[in-house]
Amino acid sequence: MEFVILTGLSGAGKTRAMHAMEDIGFYCVDNLPPALIPVFYDLCEKSEGIQPRIAVVTDTRGGELFKSFFSALETLKAQDRAYKILFMDAEELVLVNRFQETRRKHPLAETMQGSLEQAVRLERDMLRPVRAISDYVIDTSKIPVAQLKQHISELFLKNDNDAIAVHCMSFGFKHGLPLAANMVFDVRCLPNPFYIPELRNLTGLDAPVRDFVMQCPETEGFKRRFTDMIDYMLPLYVKEGKSQLVIAVGCTGGHHRSVALAQYIHDHLIEKGIRASVTHRDMLK
Repeated sequence: MEFVILTGLSGAGKTRAMHAMEDIGFYCVDNLPPALIPVFYDLCEKSEGIQPRIAVVTDTRGGELFKSFFSALETLKAQDRAYKILFMDAEELVLVNRFQETRRKHPLAETMQGSLEQAVRLERDMLRPVRAISDYVIDTSKIPVAQLKQHISELFLKNDNDAIAVHCMSFGFKHGLPLAANMVFDVRCLPNPFYIPELRNLTGLDAPVRDFVMQCPETEGFKRRFTDMIDYMLPLYVKEGKSQLVIAVGCTGGHHRSVALAQYIHDHLIEKGIRASVTHRDMLK
């Protein structure tokens, strides 16, 4: 089991880091008191169905409970349980500005009689020993959200293709455009099986229709350009921090051409090792 303890300064981006880890397949738990980390570790090991990649967020929001951080680590070491620590950091002025912009309350503000600057300094002093033993430290002072996600992916992804999940969808234009689509391809320009009586009542999942669509000379050129463009654009979407992409392929009714080609691009992505799924929205209408 891969177990990551995510901690760091308030306002340094722990929530965004947690979301990025969720996107690449981690099961994440936020604001867990350190004393409960060994208990939670044990629960994850013994429970069936829990993902083998776990991340827990713990920080000074826990107040006095955070003081048990190092004793919790000692417990994990005594039990011979492997873990990594990811520490989120940022410059003092950046942290102050972030709290002022969001108008959120710093967890140590009351301790410092409401002084935000002193609260930031106190927290840094408190967490300096934690930062010193961390396996990974990310300074988010000048990192955009998309770049932070890419950094997280580079640290924890075993396979770069896991950074994005692609959903392929077929639809019929006469039933309306799918609102969730990021990319829409219109294949109404290709030969239509609807006008062949023996194919009319079949769908693009049936071999006769699939073969008719795929073996047309017009489709051959489309398939080559289609897959080339998808293969080129996916890494660009990943670089921009996108974790989900919906590719919609539309024909007139959503029964024949769009179904065959949406299934085709899905199978192409699976062969390349990319997480992909497929639905045929209007196939049975």
